Amino acid sequence: MDLSSIMDSASNNWTLIVTVGSAIFAVIGAIASHLETRRQEKIRVETLRMHVDSASLEWGAQVIDILGRISMFARTRRAQANDQAFNNNKVNLLMNLSSMIERGRMFFPNVDPDGKGAEKEGAYRGHRPPILDALVFAYYELEALTRDGGPTGENSANFVDDCRRLVVSELQAHTDPRRRDMILGRYDRQRKAHREDAIRSASSIKNRLKARRPQLDFERPGEPEEEYERAAE
Repeated sequence: MDLSSIMDSASNNWTLIVTVGSAIFAVIGAIASHLETRRQEKIRVETLRMHVDSASLEWGAQVIDILGRISMFARTRRAQANDQAFNNNKVNLLMNLSSMIERGRMFFPNVDPDGKGAEKEGAYRGHRPPILDALVFAYYELEALTRDGGPTGENSANFVDDCRRLVVSELQAHTDPRRRDMILGRYDRQRKAHREDAIRSASSIKNRLKARRPQLDFERPGEPEEEYERAAE
């Protein structure tokens, strides 16, 4: 083989080596880019989750504060100066609690929206999650509370305290930092045992409310009576 042939062969092999090397580097670059894209996406999702969790925790803190004030209001109802002062304070608490219930729908949407209430507005279809049920039950208890007569203030306060405990438990479950799901899809993916326990707790409180306030109308527009029997299925 003469020198010219050797040079031609080396040139051809070098070209092949460069081509293969370039292809390998291109593949490595594509893989690295894909991994970096996934990493950035995870960071964006986690950042969004943290923002949503922060907003829901702020909502939860306000709810806990309102329920605490309602509980104290029940305990001190006879200390109100007169009926007008009692009613004014009661109305303010009812308005605040009603607002928190509606705002809570932004974080805790109804479960099974296709299974119930198809004729209602989107946010009101399906079954309320227990965390919002607790607020609705506390609302009914406060609404029925009078300055004199009826269940004692201490009993009403204890009932509202039970509602508050359920709220705290559910809020803690939803904002667990180990979770990676977005909060809007979080409730429906909770562990089955936890969901059933929460639904049973809400059902127990509701049954107590029915026994305490049999005159209440549970079929109000936008707040349909929940069918908790599904928890036992």
